[in-house]
Amino acid sequence: MRKYLNFIDGQWCNAISGQTFDAINPAKGEPFARIAKGSRQDAQKAIAAANAAQSLWRKVPLWERAALCHKMAELVVQYEKDLADILCTELGKPRHGEAIDEAREVATNFRQAAELAKFLEGQTIPTQDPHKRVLTFRQPRGVIAVITPWNFPAAIATEYLPHAIVMGNTVVWTPAPTAAATAVVLMEIIARAGLPKGVINLVLGPGNEVGDELVINRSTHAIGMTGSPKTGLTISSRAGLKPKLMELGGNGPTIILPDADPVKAAQMIAPACFYAAGQVCSCAERILVADNLKQDFVDEMIRQARSWVQGDPWDTNVNMGPQNSMMVVDKMTAHLLDASAKGAKILVGGGRPKLPGFFYEPTVLVDYAIDSLVNKEETFGPIAPIAAFKNDQQAWDYINACDFGLVSAVFTRDVDKAWQWADNLRTGITVVNDFTNYWELHIPFGGMSGTQSGLGRIGGRHTLEFMSDLKTIAFNIG
Repeated sequence: MRKYLNFIDGQWCNAISGQTFDAINPAKGEPFARIAKGSRQDAQKAIAAANAAQSLWRKVPLWERAALCHKMAELVVQYEKDLADILCTELGKPRHGEAIDEAREVATNFRQAAELAKFLEGQTIPTQDPHKRVLTFRQPRGVIAVITPWNFPAAIATEYLPHAIVMGNTVVWTPAPTAAATAVVLMEIIARAGLPKGVINLVLGPGNEVGDELVINRSTHAIGMTGSPKTGLTISSRAGLKPKLMELGGNGPTIILPDADPVKAAQMIAPACFYAAGQVCSCAERILVADNLKQDFVDEMIRQARSWVQGDPWDTNVNMGPQNSMMVVDKMTAHLLDASAKGAKILVGGGRPKLPGFFYEPTVLVDYAIDSLVNKEETFGPIAPIAAFKNDQQAWDYINACDFGLVSAVFTRDVDKAWQWADNLRTGITVVNDFTNYWELHIPFGGMSGTQSGLGRIGGRHTLEFMSDLKTIAFNIG
């Protein structure tokens, strides 16, 4: 089996301890490679390399840093097959759909960061004092700690990496252990662009060691992280006053109002339940449908669920891969058992198919109670939980029982109602008459204040702004 290594100060290297762990193919439940198991010592080595590189990298002109990002995008396109192959192998993403789509998104992230950075303008500020001239501009923060999840391990990594380096920062990046091989393949591709040593460092290993060291070490200066609310809270408690950009998941509601077309709505919502086997933070994990539309909507959702094909992710007929691990499978099972015990009914799916690995059937669940785990927590599996409401207040009771605030959706033909609901839903994004998974890479994406869904906004210039400090200079002109 191939061994995947850390990348520190421009060199591929084993973990200092020499330890490794298995990379598991979730479609088979079997190991396919060995991963260098980094520790605090490896993280410290990478942080030192990033700091040594930063003093020179920040002085490289922005246009040169942007050109390097464009070269990385070209290489991602050139080696697109390699990236799609490892996404299929390590994550079980259907090769001819999800995997190739994610590989192409990576190139777009590099290109957008490169161009948008050129338009982050400062300003001159009027002053009361006639002898002063005040201006602002952006400077690098320093060393950015980047911590990424397993569900979109290449795409989400490049929601941070190119934005960090184009703004003159250096990076120490640690991925989720179950996506470590994908991180190495991506790092191999972008290192071919002629990346100066120490500008991006990759350390593989457990979050409670490698990730924690990146968070607490005084020589990292900001943190970009996508992951769970639990991990986000841990980071917040450990990071002190470091700036943090964190996208922490969601359980946003999808609301179908009485005047909507239930069949059309179901056809649009189903991909937000079953795409990527439901392992998307913006999934439609709880669906509230007006009572008068319930039967037609449920019937169509059942048809949609039965149309998804599971199996070997290399098969061109397959459009749903496995869950990431048994931990994700077990959570799906626990949420369904909880909902069933409280009166919900499983109409299709609800178990594991007769396949190897960590697959779970596309599932339609109806009549879940307001205190069910599917209503209060993020399930992160291929589930369409449906509850009917007789009036707006009943719908709001369900919505307010959960304190996630990432994405929501509203289906209605009434423009006034669409605006009223969109204005009042406490989510960072509300999509009208489309599924919750809608997003484009330059659009601000993140959780509403006071919820579990994170801090700040990723996406285009919003990420670039986070990756820089706003510097103010006041001139006394006499």
